[in-house]
Amino acid sequence: MRKRREQNWENTVFFGYDTGFLEAAAWAKDRGAACVVCQMDPARTEVDLVREEESRWPGWAKTPLLVPDEYFAWRKAEWALADIVMVNSKWTRDALVEQGVVGEKIEIVPLAYEPEPLPEDSPPPLPRRDDEPLRLLYLGQVNLRKGVQYLLEAAKELGKTVLIDIAGPIAISDKAVVGAPANVRFHGAVTRNRVRDFYRSADVFILPTISDGFALTQLEAMAHGLPVVTTPNCGDVVTDGVDGFLVPPRDATALAKALRTLADDPERLDAMKDAAKRATERFGLDALDKNLRALEAKLMVGHKA
Repeated sequence: MRKRREQNWENTVFFGYDTGFLEAAAWAKDRGAACVVCQMDPARTEVDLVREEESRWPGWAKTPLLVPDEYFAWRKAEWALADIVMVNSKWTRDALVEQGVVGEKIEIVPLAYEPEPLPEDSPPPLPRRDDEPLRLLYLGQVNLRKGVQYLLEAAKELGKTVLIDIAGPIAISDKAVVGAPANVRFHGAVTRNRVRDFYRSADVFILPTISDGFALTQLEAMAHGLPVVTTPNCGDVVTDGVDGFLVPPRDATALAKALRTLADDPERLDAMKDAAKRATERFGLDALDKNLRALEAKLMVGHKA
C-alpha cells in the first residue's frame, strides 16, 4: 500500500472568497497554512450607498436592499483571520480601509479577461452614419447600484443625440421603466449569444455605477472596440480621455457632457475605439499569473518570518 504523503501546511496557501471563507480558513490556519480571502465587493460601503439611492429615488427599487448586521460581522471576522485580503480594485480597497482593515494587509489584483476569438463569418461592427444618434449600450443588472437612474436623467438631457440600449435583468420599478425617455430601449435579460450583437451595434459602452468590485463588462466592451464611460467606483480600467471617460458618480450632467463630446467628435470616437482594443492587453491571464505569484511570494515571506 502506498504511503500517504503528509501535507506540509507551512508551505500551503488557503484561498477562499468572502462569506464562504471563515470556517475552512480557520481549520487550515490552525494547521499552519497562510490564508487569503478575496473580498469581491466593498461590503458595508456598497450597501450604505445603495440604501442612500433608495432614499433619493423612492419607489424605484423593486425590492429594498435588506442586509442583516450579522452579515457584516461575518465578513469582519474573515478579514481579521486572513493574512491577506485580496481585492480587485482600489475602490474596494479604500472602502475596506474605511471599515477598519489595515491597508498593508490588502492587495489589489485586477480581474483578468481573455477575449473570445470571433467566428470567421462574424459580421463587422455596424458603421454609424453622420446623421444617426450615438449608439450607447448598458449591459448588466438594471438597478440603482449600477446607476441606471442617472443614465436615464442624462438621456433626457441628450435627447435625439443618443440612442440607448439597456440589456439585463430589470430590478427597477415598472413605473421607472415606463417613464424613461423615448431614446431609451429596455431589452430585459438577454442570452450570451445575443450579447455579441449588442456590442456590434453600439458605439460606446456606458457604466454609471455607484459601486462595483471591478465590473468585468468594461473589459468585454473594450475587447469589442467600445470606449467605456464609467465612474471611479469600480475597477481601474479606463484611462480618462484615451479609451473612454471617467465621470463622477451620481452626476447625470457630467455623464451627458461626456457622451455629447463623443457624439460631436467622430474622429475622437474612432481614436478611442482603437485605444479601447489595446487596453485589454493589460488584463490578460499572463498579467493575472504575475500578480498572483507576487502576492504568493509576499505572503510566504511574511508567513515564515
